[in-house]
Amino acid sequence: MFEIQLSKKLHSAQGDMLLDIDLKIPEKQFVSIYGKSGAGKTTLLKMLAGIVQPDKGSIVSGQEIWFNHNTNLSPQKRKIGFVFQDYALFPNMNVRENLEFVLTDKKNKNIVDELLEITSLTGLAQTSVTQLSGGQQQRVALARALVKQPELLLLDEPLSSLDHEMRWKLQDELIKIHKHFQLTTIMISHDTSEIYRLSDTVIKMDFGKIIQQGSPDELFHNNKVSGKVQITGQLISLSKNDVVYIAKILSGNNLMNVIITAEEAEKLSVGDTVLIVSKAFNPTVMKYNS
Repeated sequence: MFEIQLSKKLHSAQGDMLLDIDLKIPEKQFVSIYGKSGAGKTTLLKMLAGIVQPDKGSIVSGQEIWFNHNTNLSPQKRKIGFVFQDYALFPNMNVRENLEFVLTDKKNKNIVDELLEITSLTGLAQTSVTQLSGGQQQRVALARALVKQPELLLLDEPLSSLDHEMRWKLQDELIKIHKHFQLTTIMISHDTSEIYRLSDTVIKMDFGKIIQQGSPDELFHNNKVSGKVQITGQLISLSKNDVVYIAKILSGNNLMNVIITAEEAEKLSVGDTVLIVSKAFNPTVMKYNS
C-alpha cells in the first residue's frame, strides 16, 4: 500500500494554488490521473519520485518511509521508475547502453536482456536511440525505467506524442509489463479511451485537489442519460449533408461517422470530447462534460 499525504504551494496560470493530496493506492493497481493542464498532476508524480520536495506531508511505501518531516529519500533510493513525456534518453548511447547505464549491479545484465525481449527491442540493442522511431524510443524509455525493478512505475503522458495505431500497440505493452512485473503504476493521461482500457482506478484532479476517484465506469459512464451503449470520443470534423450533419468521431483506434441533427450539431465544436449514446440504432451525440 502506498499512503500519500502531501501539500505544496504552487504558482499556476490560474494564480497561486495549494496542491493538497490525501491518497491511498493498493499494490499492483494501475492508476490513471487526469484533469485540466495546471491541476498539479506532474508535480504530484515528481514529489513521489523525490524530484520535487513537498512543503509537508508523508509518502509511505509499505513499511518504508520515503518522505516525512525528518526523512527525504533521494530519487535513487526510492524504488521507482519514471517515464517522462520527452523520454529523456541518452542520445550518445545505443539502446542497450541506455538500459545498462542505470543498472546498479553492472554484473547482473540478465534483467537488461529480459527487458529488451519483453519490449521487442532485442534486434535494436546496438542501434543509436537517435535512429529510432517515436514508438521505439518510448519502448526504450519504458524498459530503462524498469531496469532497477521498481515497486512504483510513474508515467507522465507516456503515449501522447504517438499516432493512434502506435499508441494502441504500446497500450498493450503497458498492460503486459504492468502484469508481468506486478507493478503499482500511476499514469497521467488526457485520453479517456486509454484511461478506460488500462486503469483499475481513475483520479480526477482540479486546481491541486482530488475531486473524483473511482473505477473508469464510475467516472466516465454517464448515468444522467439513457442508453444501452455509451462511447466517448473526440469530434474530428462536422459537415452538413442535406438536412443532416455527419460527425466524424475518433474513439480509441476507431473512426466513426455518425449522422446527427442540426440541433445536435449546433451544440458541438470540432475538438470537443463527445458522448455517443444509443438505445438501439438511433445514436445521439452530445458534448461530454468531464
